Amino acid sequence: MDFSAVAHDILAGIQANAFGQQVLEFVKAHGEWAPVIVFLLAFGESLAVIGFFVPATFALVGIGALIGTTDIEFWPVWLGAAAGAGLGDWVSYWVGYKLENTAKHVWPLSRYPDLYDRGERFFRRWGVWSVFLGRFFGPVRAIVPLVAGVFEMPRVLFQAANWASAMVWAFVLLAPGFAALKILQY
Repeated sequence: MDFSAVAHDILAGIQANAFGQQVLEFVKAHGEWAPVIVFLLAFGESLAVIGFFVPATFALVGIGALIGTTDIEFWPVWLGAAAGAGLGDWVSYWVGYKLENTAKHVWPLSRYPDLYDRGERFFRRWGVWSVFLGRFFGPVRAIVPLVAGVFEMPRVLFQAANWASAMVWAFVLLAPGFAALKILQY
């Protein structure tokens, strides 16, 4: 069985745009940069508001599949993705903490007030769990940490939920493609 053809088919199914394609081609050609690339993708996707414009999920899933067919090590890539996601949420929390109630009046949130409102409703409903759960729901992923900062969630609780969810999220995105291709190799 030609595993590179299987990998290509899997990657073709998840490459939703030209950005994802370019990222995957770069990682395929320069595997040593994979941990840095996934760090940057996860960081961008986790930043307040900016995460709506960074199409990283498909690229991260694709990189997971790529890891299964190359010499790229899984664990450094997983750590890079988890660190990027955790740091992105940490920065978003800090921005919310500093801006306080003015956060929703600052551009770009001032142009999209329902983004903030949606994140606030989610936060009020789930509390500390919103930080953990929010990472897995695209519509609130990029706003809940900011809202947590605005509402001055205790830092220790925020960081516990932030880093735990970052590690799980990174694993959930990278592992399926990696595991599927490793299984197919046997």
